[in-house]
Amino acid sequence: MKRISLPIDKQVISILKRGDEVLLTGYLYTARDKAHKRIVNTSKRGGRLPFNLSGESIYYVGPTPTPPSKIIGACGPTTSIRMDPYMKDILDLGVVATIGKGERTKDVISLIKKY
Repeated sequence: MKRISLPIDKQVISILKRGDEVLLTGYLYTARDKAHKRIVNTSKRGGRLPFNLSGESIYYVGPTPTPPSKIIGACGPTTSIRMDPYMKDILDLGVVATIGKGERTKDVISLIKKY
């Protein structure tokens, strides 16, 4: 298992291989397609995001109700392909890693390799 501190340095990413098990430490952004759309639209309009995505990672997870006496609800991954239409813009904003489930389009796989 590889231990990685967030935000991730691009040199660290270059040594990872598909299927590697990693232990992430640090802050991880969570967002689904609606949030991606909002982030991209704000950026394209020249608006300022209230956070910097450079070097950051996004976990594709949706909100669930927090049970009583817990700090968070369930946090299972959501389908990655739903974020694919926004991926180029998200990568342009500096995101270096995403976590989700399922396949990615060939175009997004090419983009990830490029960035």
